[in-house]
Amino acid sequence: MFFIPGALSEYYVYNLLFQVGNRPAESPFLQANNSISVAVVGVGVFGRNHARVYQELEKQGEAVRLVGVVDSNLERADAVAREFGCRAFGSVEQMLTTHSEVRAASIAAPTVHHLKVARALMQKGVDVLIEKPLAASRAEADELVEIAATHKRIAQVGHLERFNPAVRATIPLITQPMFFEVHRLSVFTPRSLDVDVVLDLMIHDLDIVLSFANSSVKEVRAVGLPVLSGKVDIANVRLEFESGCVANFTASRVSTERVRKLRFFQPRQYVSVDYGRQEVLVFTVGAAGAAVGAPTVNPQITMDKPPLTSEEPLHAELRSFLDAVRQRSTPVVPLEDGRRSLALAFDIVDAIREHGKKVGVAGAAPKKR
Repeated sequence: MFFIPGALSEYYVYNLLFQVGNRPAESPFLQANNSISVAVVGVGVFGRNHARVYQELEKQGEAVRLVGVVDSNLERADAVAREFGCRAFGSVEQMLTTHSEVRAASIAAPTVHHLKVARALMQKGVDVLIEKPLAASRAEADELVEIAATHKRIAQVGHLERFNPAVRATIPLITQPMFFEVHRLSVFTPRSLDVDVVLDLMIHDLDIVLSFANSSVKEVRAVGLPVLSGKVDIANVRLEFESGCVANFTASRVSTERVRKLRFFQPRQYVSVDYGRQEVLVFTVGAAGAAVGAPTVNPQITMDKPPLTSEEPLHAELRSFLDAVRQRSTPVVPLEDGRRSLALAFDIVDAIREHGKKVGVAGAAPKKR
């Protein structure tokens, strides 16, 4: 059953004394041992994992406490609340009315609800981590950025691959990437079919390549098709950057195998990143690399595998978010980065639609705002 907090709880008494939103002025940062009360809004597959990890972080000694979960599906909210020892709520308003101590929240509701949910939370002084894609339109993304600035909230976007150990190990290796080849393939599931594969899967890699290339996009070419859903299920994209760098992306949610790989070439070096295996291979040409790494078939090329510490990316992401909340610092993936990736994804969806119209393919993606 749906669980409503008891009327005599300490949190209810607190709320009688202090109206929601009239909390004491925040100090510039929290003490490291101050526990941050958190909530998760939307507890489908992604949201349930957020709740799980918050609980695991608390058990590992992180100063965090999962207060509650919110979902319009009350049966699902109650089940997740029982599983992770917190309270269930049918709406953000209901939670904040009785639990004004909530300081941070993960938003894993459907994308179309991100703006409404995030606005309600940030206006009440709650910091937010918003799952990707950030919003349903560019205008909504801009409004989220404005709300966060107005209310001085910490706001992070859930681009999970930024926290993949393989990606983190690759960042120090980047010099001048000139060509990317990226594949993200998945078997079909009835999850996230409210958005195209570009916004569902490819957006992860768009975010990574944008951060690695560090250059604005000059040209977008794309083709895509709906296969098993009413949205584009498979897409191929070619981007050219102002720097001269070129990136090819393939994303599919109708594949027979699961592939998560990014490869790029830069002067005298080829780097292969396997997201799933959390592994990086670096092939270096010439004398500079001859003294290190394992030899290959070609004696002029050496192979190296940078050391990294394996960690579930969601653990790293939520720890990073909590650190930003505690220190009042800019998160690793601020809203501006999420807005940039979202805008590019919409440009790609528009390019797919235009290509579909040009070649007469039925079911081309509808135009995005």
